[in-house]
Amino acid sequence: MLKYETIAELVSEAEKRNIKISELVLEDQAKSMEKDTLELFEKMEMDFEIMEASVAEGGKKDQRSMSGLTGGEGFLMNEYVQRTGGGLSGELMTKAMGRALSVAGCNASMGKIVATPTAGSCGILPGCLVTLYEDRGYDKKDVIMSLFTAGAFGMVIANRASIAGANGGCQAECGSAAAMAAAALVELMGGTPSECADACAIAISSQMGLVCDPVAGLVEIPCIKRNVSGLMIAFSSADMALAGIKAKIPVDECLDAMKEVGDAMVPALKETAVGGLAGTPTGKKLKEKVFGSNK
Repeated sequence: MLKYETIAELVSEAEKRNIKISELVLEDQAKSMEKDTLELFEKMEMDFEIMEASVAEGGKKDQRSMSGLTGGEGFLMNEYVQRTGGGLSGELMTKAMGRALSVAGCNASMGKIVATPTAGSCGILPGCLVTLYEDRGYDKKDVIMSLFTAGAFGMVIANRASIAGANGGCQAECGSAAAMAAAALVELMGGTPSECADACAIAISSQMGLVCDPVAGLVEIPCIKRNVSGLMIAFSSADMALAGIKAKIPVDECLDAMKEVGDAMVPALKETAVGGLAGTPTGKKLKEKVFGSNK
């Protein structure tokens, strides 16, 4: 059985057997859970279909969060794509941005999402994978299998560092999600297990030190827009790895560094809604708007 303590373990075992990380993980999880691989695949397929549904729900024009602070970001981005043909970033990437915003908005309005790995970072992986499925025509089975690779990397990150903003800041949420998505993208593009690890490392290092500072303590500002930043980092990290660019710092050492940085953060910058953007004059006013001046 795999220990999920290092990504090096996953890469080594997959390369030894000349299979994808997703294939390795699906087989391992089926054995450890005493379930059939088809049953686990179908469960993951349901998760992917929930991702697709959350994209659609969060992209509606009248989508609004429970607090009223945010809403409609996905719709606006989708309109921008149609109006400009893709804006500065191109059609594929702006559509992916729209999906990430939509899923994060769906979460803020209490819609059903898949936490990948958390609710605050839920738009990154769907934004990447639904885009490749719907706009690039990637095979659905391959897309679903890539989720097993993303999940395995997420398990290692959780075991070795953290996926919780309260423990490690937003680097542990959006950073982890971007790293998981980057690995999944590399596998979908036909990259090697080692390239998946490089993409993960590049993504982690690109968001090292990102604090968790939710305005009014809600997963909306700046969380929703950070899903787009994480998505862009996932795509760029994957492309760098696929181009043959090495991370230089091994991925597991990047995770150790992320944990060290998270441990060193002051509590005000770890989901307490006290520091960072939450502590700005406008951030405090928005909190009063939602909860009143006595909260």
